[in-house]
Amino acid sequence: MAKTKTDTVQTEVKKTATSKENTNLEIFESAEALQSRLSKTEEFAKNNQKLLAGVGIGIVVIVLGIILYQWNIQSRNAEAQKELFPAQFYFEKDSIRKALKGDNANTTIGLEAIAEEYGSTKAGKLANFYIGIAKLKEGKYDEAIEALENFNPGDLLLQARVYSLIGDAYMEKNDFVNAISYYKKASNYNPNEYFTPIYMSKLALAQEQNKDLEGARETYKRIVDEFEQSSEKANAQKRLAMLDQKLGKK
Repeated sequence: MAKTKTDTVQTEVKKTATSKENTNLEIFESAEALQSRLSKTEEFAKNNQKLLAGVGIGIVVIVLGIILYQWNIQSRNAEAQKELFPAQFYFEKDSIRKALKGDNANTTIGLEAIAEEYGSTKAGKLANFYIGIAKLKEGKYDEAIEALENFNPGDLLLQARVYSLIGDAYMEKNDFVNAISYYKKASNYNPNEYFTPIYMSKLALAQEQNKDLEGARETYKRIVDEFEQSSEKANAQKRLAMLDQKLGKK
C-alpha cells in the first residue's frame, strides 16, 4: 500500500522525537556529552556577565524595595495608631468635633487628618470607619456613605456592620432602594445568629417603607423560622401578623 501524506508526516515527527530522546539520553549516559553541555553553559555565563550581574542586582533591588515598603507601612501604622487612640477616646465620649478635627492640646490631629495622611495603613483605614459613624450622628449622610465606602475592613463581622451603616444612611435620606440593597448585603454576608437577624429587621422595615409588603413579609418570616433564639423574633412575629392581615393571608 502506498504511503499517504499523513503517514509520511507522522514518520518524520516520530524520527524527530526519537532524535531528541537520544540526545537527552546521551547527556545523562555520556560524560563527554555532559561536559560539552556544561562548557556551553560556562561560555554563555562568561559572554553575558554584565547581563547576569544586572539581573542579579535587579532582583536584590526588588527584594530590598519590598522589605523597605513593608517596614515603612509598619512604621506609618504605628504613628497613625498613636494619633488614633485619643481620637477614639473623644469619639466614645461623644466629642464628635474633637474626634474629627483634633484638639487644641495637640493630643490628636483628628480622624479626618488621620484618614488623609495615613490612608494606606490599617489605622488610617479604621479612621474612615469612625468618620462614617460620626457623620451619621451629625446628619451628614452623603459624607458618611463616602467614608464608609472607603473603609475595607477585611473582617467578616465588621464588613457586614459597614454595609448596615451605609444602609442606615440611605434610610435617613429616604432612599429606600439603596437602603434595601445594603441591608441585603449585610444580611447575606457571613450570616450568624446574633447580628444577621438585626440586619434582616432593618431590611424588612426598609421594604415596608418601599411598599414592598410581600418582600417585608418574607423577611420577617425568615427571622421567625431561621433565628428562633434571636431577640428580634418577637417583633418579627408582630410585624408578620400585621402584614398577613393587610395582605389577607391566613
